[in-house]
Amino acid sequence: MNNRFDLTGKTALITGATRGLGQGMAKALAEAGADIAGVGTSDLSETKEIVEGLGRSFLPIQLDVGEEENREQIIDRTLGRYGTFDILINNAGIIRRSPALEFTHKDWDDVMNINLKAAFFLSQKAAKQFVKKGISGKIINTASMLSYQGGIHVSSYTAAKSGIMGITKLLANEWAKYGINVNAIAPGYMATEMTQAIQEDPKRSGEILSRIPQGRWGTPEDVGGAAVFLASSAADYINGFTIAVDGGFLAR
Repeated sequence: MNNRFDLTGKTALITGATRGLGQGMAKALAEAGADIAGVGTSDLSETKEIVEGLGRSFLPIQLDVGEEENREQIIDRTLGRYGTFDILINNAGIIRRSPALEFTHKDWDDVMNINLKAAFFLSQKAAKQFVKKGISGKIINTASMLSYQGGIHVSSYTAAKSGIMGITKLLANEWAKYGINVNAIAPGYMATEMTQAIQEDPKRSGEILSRIPQGRWGTPEDVGGAAVFLASSAADYINGFTIAVDGGFLAR
């Protein structure tokens, strides 16, 4: 059974791989045997050191997925280094916080562009490669608790993450015939840079922890196992589904 989780010989392209959940997933997939092409807007040397320390290859791609021309470069650089790739993880994301009555066009467009539009069009480009080369590829999107809930003061983030759940289903419907699996991971409240302000707010952090049966914030390592599972042949019959990795938050 263990062999079904083995990713040796596979290459994964992961966006938002500089730190946090993306770095955690890169580490987990490398531990399972995959080589990694990591995309980020800032220095990727820490993730590179982690992956190469596990004996796997790492290609740093310092580009913004929000720029249309960069998405083609990301695919081309990955193919240039590895010849092909088998796994795409759309993890890059940003958040903007403001009451809905005051939310700006820029905050809406910035978040939707990176969190949803880039994920869709990178998936499209990856799928074209999979179909062209006859690869049974795996696409994993990063959803959110706000794929299930409305949240507060995060209008564009909620819209984008709800959209991620929707396009995960749509792409699974269209691409299953090519042997491509499209799924998503919805992390719960994770102790990352994006949630730093909430973690440091005793009242808000306490409210969140009271809703999590496991009684703690999640970590990037908690998401890694789900990523390996969905990237592996063990998940070949899972398609169009969003798996919550939330310590039981949604069950409360």
